[in-house]
Amino acid sequence: MNTKINFAGIEMKNPVTVASGTFGYGREYAEFFDLSKLGGIITKGTSLKPRSGNKPPRVCETASGMLNSIGLQNPGVEYFAQNDLPFLKKFDTAIIVNACGSSIEEYVELCKILNTLDIAGVELNLSCPNVKAGCMAFGNTYEGVKQVTSEVRKVLDKPLIVKLTPNVTNIAEIAKAVEDAGADGVSLINTLLGMKIDIDKKRPVLANNTGGLSGPAIKPVAVRMVYQVAQAVNIPVLGMGGIVNGDDAIEFMLAGAKAISIGAGNFIDPFTSVNTVEGIEKYMKKHEIEDINDIIGKVEMN
Repeated sequence: MNTKINFAGIEMKNPVTVASGTFGYGREYAEFFDLSKLGGIITKGTSLKPRSGNKPPRVCETASGMLNSIGLQNPGVEYFAQNDLPFLKKFDTAIIVNACGSSIEEYVELCKILNTLDIAGVELNLSCPNVKAGCMAFGNTYEGVKQVTSEVRKVLDKPLIVKLTPNVTNIAEIAKAVEDAGADGVSLINTLLGMKIDIDKKRPVLANNTGGLSGPAIKPVAVRMVYQVAQAVNIPVLGMGGIVNGDDAIEFMLAGAKAISIGAGNFIDPFTSVNTVEGIEKYMKKHEIEDINDIIGKVEMN
């Protein structure tokens, strides 16, 4: 069986990656399994300068999911390049850096630096709902997405994937902006904006009031959006949103995703990503599929 894929110019041994913000820079999960078993690792959102993130509490559990309002806390690209990247390069897997910023200029300067690093590609984060500047400010309109992506494309020679927010009216239109601006792939979905209230305190549980909803609760929305985007663009789709096993991954791939990411599932079980790789292989054996690429987008609509 062949589980290898080429996603946006990035060679992967299998279509399973881990979603930004749920895997850190890999150190904690490396204590559980060999990270080389993954097709790719998408790092925690990394910015030009260090960010402290939002004040706590920043995470809470919900029915079939979780809310987070971390606010893109990270040590900055210089620290990443000196300390985290050398660790990640020990493993035989594609390293994709999730890049975040608060202005177009910041995105551009960050990607100039990332262009010099030994990484497989960049996932441009235009979709985080938990920061007051950047990301969502650019990511919810066609023109905003196209402008940021176009400027980054000018300075980045590596494969460029753009991560989109589901908190828009027409996800296909936003994805078209990614393609029109010259990106190599599109990533979706990021979290849905949500809120949880402590009924005794009569206050939101999260200090930021709202946060991003992830986990199995959002999977049907994610599958629908992946299908819509796959029909609208010719660049490959990286699908995510509630995937916790091989069957979930296959569902996204049938909808049109060429690769998938495990997000909140990593918090449920640290072995979720490697179990998903095995689950995909079991599905292929069961249905006598020789090449994983043969199922991408093969859903038969009613």
